Amino acid sequence: MTATSPKPSGNFYLGCAIWAYKGWLGDFYPQGSSASQLLQLYAERLTTVEVNATFYSTPSPETVRRWAEQTPESFQFCPKFPRTVSHAGLLHPHMDEAVDFIQLMQGLGPRLGPLFVQLPPSYGPQQFPDLATFLTKINSPEVPLAVEVRHPQWFQPPYANQLNDLLLSLQIGRVLLDSRPIYQGPDDPQVHSQRRKPKLPLQPATTAPFTVVRYISHPQRELNDMFLGNWVTILQTWLQQGIDAYFVVHCPLEEQSPRTAQLFQQLLQEQITIPPLPWDQLTPPSTQLSLF
Repeated sequence: MTATSPKPSGNFYLGCAIWAYKGWLGDFYPQGSSASQLLQLYAERLTTVEVNATFYSTPSPETVRRWAEQTPESFQFCPKFPRTVSHAGLLHPHMDEAVDFIQLMQGLGPRLGPLFVQLPPSYGPQQFPDLATFLTKINSPEVPLAVEVRHPQWFQPPYANQLNDLLLSLQIGRVLLDSRPIYQGPDDPQVHSQRRKPKLPLQPATTAPFTVVRYISHPQRELNDMFLGNWVTILQTWLQQGIDAYFVVHCPLEEQSPRTAQLFQQLLQEQITIPPLPWDQLTPPSTQLSLF
């Protein structure tokens, strides 16, 4: 099927949560690729990456500079705030560290996509005043920010509306975690995962000129089809409204993530005109969906 809809005014970025994954050698990456080549190879295939590593350790300015040098200007990094900011109780005491982190990431220049704060399940609506103070103080029109919440009450009235209203007033994005695929099958694909993704409601809403979707895919392709189709419909609308979309694919079996991302690109471009994936422009072209 050929896309017939007009080209959207929003930009679409597609990626995974990491780039230095040895299990991708021989499929996503050429066999024998060195660790120092992986970011460049990644950026020759996908257009964004969720920088999960910054949650555990803050990189040096030299490292940030190398990331920029190894990627095209159109590539987008989506760094996660350090856990020393987001997982140490109240947020506002860590305001200075958060501002320092934002300034550090600005070393990426035009490659800097949304930075996001992933809050722990223990951080609930009772901490709303703290969240509002923190976000208001660190917010800047120069740097896109987003928030991911995990306390169940954030998804219930009146707290869901309260959170969305705050983010909308600040033009801060709400990260949309979609873990439905891994909870609807008869098995538990996370049985060997070090960090289990929470089972939370999905409330597709935009509160900024961009959106960040963290899609937790099931290792079996057919168990993703319904959810990927749903996201095609949602993103088609948002992109046509001029909203930039960052779609990041995770999987309990990380070997599968790049191919699921490639599949989603194919599904989306059947419905809307978006730029081709750099991966599909490589010569010779990579084997299509070989892991399935």
